[in-house]
Amino acid sequence: MSGVATKEAQKSELFSSVPRSASSSFLLVDLNNFASFPTLAIGILIAALRNVGHSVELVVPLAYNVPGSTRERPDTLARHLMRKAHHSTIPGLRWARDGLRSVYYWNKNRPNSKTLREIEYAIARGPDLILLSAYLMHYDSVVRICALAKRRNIPVIVGGPALNLTGPARRWRDIPGVTAVYGGEADLTLPSIVDAVLAGHDLSGFPGMLTKHSTDMIAAPPLRSLNDAPVPDFSDFPWDRYPVRILPIMTGRGCQWSKCVFCSDVVSANGRTFRTRTIDNVIEEVREQARRYGVNNFLFLDLKLNSNPAMFRGIAESIQDAAPGAQWIGTVHVDTRADNGLSARDLKAAALSGMRRISCGLETGSQRLLDLMDKGTTVSANAAFVRNAAEAGLSVRCTMFRGFPGETADDLLLTARFLEENARYIDRIHFNDFSAPEETPIWHTLRSAETADAGFRITGRDIANARAIYRNANAAGSSYRRAKARVLAAIYTINRRPLRPEAQIFDGLM
Repeated sequence: MSGVATKEAQKSELFSSVPRSASSSFLLVDLNNFASFPTLAIGILIAALRNVGHSVELVVPLAYNVPGSTRERPDTLARHLMRKAHHSTIPGLRWARDGLRSVYYWNKNRPNSKTLREIEYAIARGPDLILLSAYLMHYDSVVRICALAKRRNIPVIVGGPALNLTGPARRWRDIPGVTAVYGGEADLTLPSIVDAVLAGHDLSGFPGMLTKHSTDMIAAPPLRSLNDAPVPDFSDFPWDRYPVRILPIMTGRGCQWSKCVFCSDVVSANGRTFRTRTIDNVIEEVREQARRYGVNNFLFLDLKLNSNPAMFRGIAESIQDAAPGAQWIGTVHVDTRADNGLSARDLKAAALSGMRRISCGLETGSQRLLDLMDKGTTVSANAAFVRNAAEAGLSVRCTMFRGFPGETADDLLLTARFLEENARYIDRIHFNDFSAPEETPIWHTLRSAETADAGFRITGRDIANARAIYRNANAAGSSYRRAKARVLAAIYTINRRPLRPEAQIFDGLM
């Protein structure tokens, strides 16, 4: 064993021997305001604390009538025009759009007064420790909350899916009032962490923890024993505020492929390396959660539900026995494995078992770009998938984006052609600009060397949002704009159609 490994093992042993504190009171703040379902990670943390006798109070903005976020809305002509403006590369319009976009996101992400008021009331009740869960967009809210905690000398641990990344972790660590930032999976270690905080121990030895006194974060190893994670406790979430009662669940973490060069999910705290639960363990959670909450609608949050084809098939075979009348949705990755779990027969079986919607990342209709992205798939395989899924009775939702380094007008025309030829099989397309998130392969490539495409240039680093800032001159020509207009027209044709009736309850999800 190396010296570093020995040191980490010694620290792990030290903290596993931290004396258990008596039952303590914790305030858990969930700033991830989903409109349709509880936050899975929060439910796991609540269960981890309550299972060892601690008291937990949860603050969720939706409980105080703060509008929740939705991923998609029904397409209208107005939204089509907004999408065109969003993707415009005409210089004058682009500058005006960027200015308006900055104002929009400033307003959207600023601290909500109702939420802050309720958090202040909760802090006044004197919790022993505050646990904050947040996305990078919640930075200003976290600053305000930590200021409230600091006045009462209450320690604060902040966690989030991107806080294992060096840039965001150091920025958030320096917020006044923050005791430590945690970028790891705390399913099993949280009781030891909170005991260490309350005992006044140095937290820097915990893998995944960054404090004001530590220079570097020891990377938290991915949690391997997923079967040992507690069953999430969603009892504190505002069930009466959800338009449809939906239970989130995850069968595995990470992605079996894990090579797409632009993917931020696989470098996040719980996305590193693929790990899976057993099908029996998953089905038992389905059964238990359906019993607890009287809910039979399930949202599988796996990055790639077919990473383990046997899991995808096992859900289809067993979910109705565990939760009669179950309806469910999930995301998959089309790949070229001999058995990827997505044959026409598999998709039909999933639909018959209650699967209503299936989502995947198509990204582009250009094989050249798919290869550059290291997507591990082909245009023809994507076409066969959307056709087979639709014919099986599934509502198909796909993501695509434009602006990947090296993309040309010809590539974009291939995307338009793909959408036009397969429009009848696709219910929704979510279309984005290319992004280069921190620590992804494309981020390293673009920052470390001159790209072979002189038209694509990195101009800076957006530390607040953990991504690169760039200029893409290739997207400015008239031929590119014409190809883009054709893509957007195809998207509007698809998105303005009503969803299949059986998928309506999952609209806006995934």
